[in-house]
Amino acid sequence: MMDMDQDPRKRLCFADGRRKVDYVLVYHYRKRSSVRGSPSQHRLSIISNGSYPLGVEEKDQEGGKDEPAEVVVDVGPPDPADGEKIMIREEFEGNLKDAGLEIEHDKENKAHGHAFIRLHAPWQVLSREAEFLKIKVPTKKSYELREEKGLAATMNEAWRKLNQPFQPKVPHQEQEHSRTKFLSHCFSRDKLHLSQSLFPGILRCPLFCLTGITTLIANGVYDSAFPLHDGDFHPSGQAEGKNDRQLLHDEWARYGAFYKYQPVDLIRKYFGEKIGLYFAWLGVYTQLLIPASVVGIIVFFYGWATVETNIPSQEMCDEDQNFTMCPLCDRACDYWHLSTACGTARASHLFDNPATVFFAIFMSLWAAMFLEHWKRRQISLNYSWDLTGMEEEEVHSHTYIVTLCYSMLTSTAETETHTYILPLVTLNVFLPSQTGHEKLTWRDRLPGYLINISSILFMFGMTCSAVFSVIIYRITISALMAMSPDPEVKSNVRVTVTATAVIINLVVILILDEIYGMVAAWLTELEIPKTETNFEERLILKAFLLKFMNAYAPIFYVAFFKGRFAGRPGDYVYVFNDYRMEECAPGGCLIELCIQLSIIMLGKQLIQNNIFEIGIPKLKKLCRTLKDKERAPKEIVEQPGRRQQWHLDYDLEPFDGLTPEYMEMIIQFGFVSLFVASFPLAPLFALLNNVIEIRLDAKKFVTELRRPDAIRAKDIGIWYNILSGLGKFSVIINAFVISFTSDFIPRLVYQYMYSETGTMHGFINHTLSYFNVSNFKPGTVPSISSLGKDITFCRYKDYREPPWSTEPYQFSKQYWSVLAARLGFVILFQNLVITMSMLVAWVIPDVPKNISEQLKKEKTLLVDVFLNEEKEKLQLIQSLFSRDLTQEQQEELKVSDQTSLPLQTQLGPLPPTSVNHAYLKRLILTRPPVWNDPSTWRP
Repeated sequence: MMDMDQDPRKRLCFADGRRKVDYVLVYHYRKRSSVRGSPSQHRLSIISNGSYPLGVEEKDQEGGKDEPAEVVVDVGPPDPADGEKIMIREEFEGNLKDAGLEIEHDKENKAHGHAFIRLHAPWQVLSREAEFLKIKVPTKKSYELREEKGLAATMNEAWRKLNQPFQPKVPHQEQEHSRTKFLSHCFSRDKLHLSQSLFPGILRCPLFCLTGITTLIANGVYDSAFPLHDGDFHPSGQAEGKNDRQLLHDEWARYGAFYKYQPVDLIRKYFGEKIGLYFAWLGVYTQLLIPASVVGIIVFFYGWATVETNIPSQEMCDEDQNFTMCPLCDRACDYWHLSTACGTARASHLFDNPATVFFAIFMSLWAAMFLEHWKRRQISLNYSWDLTGMEEEEVHSHTYIVTLCYSMLTSTAETETHTYILPLVTLNVFLPSQTGHEKLTWRDRLPGYLINISSILFMFGMTCSAVFSVIIYRITISALMAMSPDPEVKSNVRVTVTATAVIINLVVILILDEIYGMVAAWLTELEIPKTETNFEERLILKAFLLKFMNAYAPIFYVAFFKGRFAGRPGDYVYVFNDYRMEECAPGGCLIELCIQLSIIMLGKQLIQNNIFEIGIPKLKKLCRTLKDKERAPKEIVEQPGRRQQWHLDYDLEPFDGLTPEYMEMIIQFGFVSLFVASFPLAPLFALLNNVIEIRLDAKKFVTELRRPDAIRAKDIGIWYNILSGLGKFSVIINAFVISFTSDFIPRLVYQYMYSETGTMHGFINHTLSYFNVSNFKPGTVPSISSLGKDITFCRYKDYREPPWSTEPYQFSKQYWSVLAARLGFVILFQNLVITMSMLVAWVIPDVPKNISEQLKKEKTLLVDVFLNEEKEKLQLIQSLFSRDLTQEQQEELKVSDQTSLPLQTQLGPLPPTSVNHAYLKRLILTRPPVWNDPSTWRP
């Protein structure tokens, strides 16, 4: 222990200081004592179906010492659950030993607390798993890339020099730009002599013998399980002595490195391909937000620069026009002049101008380009990380295993005696084939599906109820403030109500988000998905649907429903028979949509994505520490000396998966793409958030979370399909926002159909209809009017016939003309943008040309390498046997060589040392069918 304290690297090893700790299992124990033998051998055979004897007396393969023939037993309170868990742990650890792993236990010198089991995977286990997973390793064969010449080479070199200051200072970074490439092939223990290096690919391979640990943790057998971090964290370490964790902190997790590219290869090396792909995707998304932000700023400043020359805004602000508007509420509200809404009209022009249409088209194409660019980047990473041709292994989900075991055991006669162990029969879950023909039927899944459908519909109804409650709040508060005798309060009704309602919406969204996340996980477990991939995909889909509905329901209401069903003067729609449905502001609903979108987007990013990510992990860590102190009595005696790395890692927050990280970015992508026509600055705020988000996530992964399991993955999974769906949906949403929420179409119709001068002069008067105040219902006329008693007509925003018409207050011809133009624009916009998006996707190939050429070349060279190797082996075998065979046998051998596969595939691997003549002769003579039976030959 003293040596381990002196050398930090030994703190990552077993007690011998040589074998590295690859994985740690943790469980909680109480005061223990030792007894000879195994008191529960017969009960253990029930759990394992009698297929596995206890392995407590096996020899340690590495140390060669016998383990003491004693079993640690809990002599605390007589809880049968603890006894079952002890037996399950013993058998599971025995299975791990059978699989080749080496185990080291803690020396228990505490009354009770946490026990740490350290696992080491020797070379034999790693090579076996690597061969099973077909992990690719580089060979000694290399080739030179074609040298670029001319303008392309000059531009690439200039671009590389410009990017040099933004590159992270990571060792071996220069190899990425090397023109020498090494061939890669699937690892095989028979071809070790061809491999140039076996690292780091083999050391990252997951161990399938640990697959069942998730189920054991879910059932309380183990408290947690995690791989070990690369040593303690030292920010001030020297560059030459830094481990990967220190490098990631200095070049990735510090805020001072915000301007640098992410060290994606180092992230993948340390955390695995799945997490590496997430951060690579986040980097591509953030990078492409830069041009979108620049265009959004230009559109915003265009609106700001043209607000003084905008004719509709000038007409609304012109007090000489003297548009007397109808009251905004019954009795308490007075008539008012349209010029008092001058500020709203000017602010609305910042976002509702001709450039908005261009920006909506640009963002739709931007979404298509983003997806295409990510596909190319993903394929490039697959090539550089040697993931091409990878086959993902399906692992049974813990929910499926527990349910299947329960279903199998409830059909036996011993169910009544051993009821507790039903959910814990998971000792051999890493061998799913042992379940045989047993499988879950539709009767097992039907209750889960019914609960899922009804629960999701209930959650949708809850979201709509929350939105409706906020609507009622807006209506009632508006009416109450309008009755106030204070004129200042009356003048700020709309601003106050809008701001407070949006804040309430934001709080409700944040609360329901947390609830919906837990509900989605519970509903997914009820479905009993068969594999972990299916479990993850269904969980993601449910969580996305619920959170999408929660985040966007208030925005959809303002964009497409607010003011549509309010009615008209003399025939308003009432809620609870007393309160009128709310209407849009005089400048239109687009400015309110902008306010709603900006506050919800910025609030979610600031509170949920940043403050929660910093505060919640620290709060959970504090609660866990306090809980451990309460559960552990004062007589606990800690081990002397410095705490080991597994103790430090256990104090960190457990890793909960990438779903929350992806989800917040996908919701943000929706804010950027769906309603971008109403808020051109959304990409800019998303960019600023993501620059901080990357560093927050990096710091969290490096310093605050336990090291996640390295999971191999070729793509980002179902998230790409969600992004693609959002991109297509954004085209429809933006088309309707421009057509029905903004005044873009009414302005075009007026300018080209009804304007006498072909300009926008008279547009405001054209959009306002007349109402005869004598037609107000009794009790709705303003009680006190400051504008005088000689008002005969008031105006309201709508296309309706005047009171003196033969059909008063019916929709006018202008209304139907504008409606037809709006529907026509939606069809034109959708077809145009979708066609252009398809053109962009067709023009940009999914596979970069250089990678396609390299893959073809490497395939040809790799075949030549293996053929040459087989040819050399065959020539060696023939030369050794030529002096023992007759002339006739030699001729037959030459004929068979021309038609059959090289002998190595049939003979198996040669001895690792020198080739022995007698060995080869014995091997050939004992396997005559290989030579004589053509059916054993393979082309």
